[in-house]
Amino acid sequence: MSDNEWHLSKSVPVTFILAIVAQTIALIWFVATLRNDVDVNRDSINRNVTSIQQNQDQIAELRVVVQSQAVTLARIDENIKAIRAAVEEFKKQN
Repeated sequence: MSDNEWHLSKSVPVTFILAIVAQTIALIWFVATLRNDVDVNRDSINRNVTSIQQNQDQIAELRVVVQSQAVTLARIDENIKAIRAAVEEFKKQN
C-alpha cells in the first residue's frame, strides 16, 4: 500500500459517520422540498397573472357595453321627452 491512500482512522466513531450521512440526506430532502415549493409558487403566480389578464379583458368588454347602453338610454330619454312634448301640445290643441 502506498502512503497516499485515503483511509479512515479507527478512532472516528461510527455515529459521527452516520450523523454526517443523516445530515446529507436531510439537506437533500430540504432542497428538494424547497424546489417543489418554488415550482408550486411559480405555477400559482402564472395562474394569477393569466386570471388578472382575463379579468382586464372582461372589464374592457364591459366598458364598451356600458358605454353603448348609456348612449341607448340617452336616446330613450330624448324620445320620452319628445313624446311628452307631443302629448302636451296635443292637450293644448284639444
